Amino acid sequence: MTELTLESLIDDGNFLGSERARLENKAILDELERKKKARSMAVPTDDNRVKARLRELGEPITLFGERQADRRDRLIYVLSQITAARGDEIQMEEESEEESADEEEFYTPGSLELLEARRHLAEYSLPRAQKRVAQQQITSKLPLGCIIDLRKKIFAEVKRFSNLGSQIGDERPISQVRFSPNSKFLATGSWSGTVKIWNVPACTTSRVLRGHGDRVGGVAWHPQATLTQGDGLVNLASGAGDMSVNLWSLNSDAPLSVLKGHADRVCRVAFHPSGNYVASASFDTTWRLWDVTTSTELLLQEGHSKEVYSVEFQDDGSLVASGGLDAIGRVWDLRTGRTAMVLDGHVQAIFGIAFSPNGYQIATGAGDDTIRIWDIRSLKALYTIPAHVSNVSDVRFFRGECLPPMSTVRGNGDAAMDEDVDTSNDTQEEETLDEWRYKSGLYFASSGYDGFVKLWSADDWQLLRTLTTDSGKVMSVDLSNDGCLLASGTYNRNFQLYAPEEIAV
Repeated sequence: MTELTLESLIDDGNFLGSERARLENKAILDELERKKKARSMAVPTDDNRVKARLRELGEPITLFGERQADRRDRLIYVLSQITAARGDEIQMEEESEEESADEEEFYTPGSLELLEARRHLAEYSLPRAQKRVAQQQITSKLPLGCIIDLRKKIFAEVKRFSNLGSQIGDERPISQVRFSPNSKFLATGSWSGTVKIWNVPACTTSRVLRGHGDRVGGVAWHPQATLTQGDGLVNLASGAGDMSVNLWSLNSDAPLSVLKGHADRVCRVAFHPSGNYVASASFDTTWRLWDVTTSTELLLQEGHSKEVYSVEFQDDGSLVASGGLDAIGRVWDLRTGRTAMVLDGHVQAIFGIAFSPNGYQIATGAGDDTIRIWDIRSLKALYTIPAHVSNVSDVRFFRGECLPPMSTVRGNGDAAMDEDVDTSNDTQEEETLDEWRYKSGLYFASSGYDGFVKLWSADDWQLLRTLTTDSGKVMSVDLSNDGCLLASGTYNRNFQLYAPEEIAV
């Protein structure tokens, strides 16, 4: 199969004339038209009048945890939906030319560095997407009996996760936990402004990184950190309330670089799969893209009406998703800068967002206690999971990005030299690798402010396992790439490790 590149990509001139393209374009234009009308709609600002109007429309006058501004936004949304259903065009016809001119779409000029980065992102993502689709085509041809056996085996292992131990991680709450790519280290970010690297499962401190002056909101490992990336190069990124993003090596306690530009607290950060870029979400209502090599800002992306809390890259490297306290998520195409999808459905702030390894599904966790599953292909929500009884703080898919543990592939016994035994071992190894490829993305973990960590299947969205913690609020959760460990960071300053029973870690 010829590798797909930017140069070899054939431009399908008939795409814009296809039925699907017309329907997608019409849906986007209709949604923009509805929001344009909503902005010009006359809605009372007095809360009692807002409630009275909602009652007249047959809507609940208030929702749990809803503030006055949120209630007014909900009224605007309901009225705009009613107007769109009636086909009412009066407000648009009465708009003056000046008002129409003020609301015209505008573009912000980008730098040459951003243009070059977009080209590099396209060249990087196309072959990765091609390989992913090819692997999915192979997986789709697996016999039904084989798939059932694989699911039973994998889910049986997931259901055996139990508490391995707990460790006090800092003097203030642990805001985020993330496993290193080789699954041997755990990075924790704390409200004390400290980032710590721990040896796991021993839970001993490997390194303490001090460079932030305020609470750390997010940490992220370089995709090749602890694998092929040198210890003296950028291996870790962190964002904090001091409005900065720090880039760290593994052989120094001081940051290699400090990225400044945000005007408010930085929350989550994420590395691009290539390792050349870092994204950061901030309370200044923007997320930004940074060049790791030059430590410069490439892109300042607006689009949220309130603070942006979470940001995450797709595994191909072509898309990035952002979630905000405006209860809206957005999927952005890094190659063009356009919005690929709007995740509109939550009624409270989005705190966690994650791409599935399959490349086309997204999970979002929000303050409305639910996890929503979105499909980029159909541009709609697939499923809503009533996940926790309080805020869903984090969502993480299992990713089998590295080869399975060698003990799993080769077995624990000594290999014999007999030819028949070698053939049997080769067959077993191939079956294990097939299982590992199928396992990636088959389940995910969520954490909530109800004190629980939960594991879910990612094909029928059913609960597999509920894990208790020693805290009332779980701030973050992560799964190791080797599938042997799960970690949670809690409000009471500690982190906990979980592992399947009867599996040596």
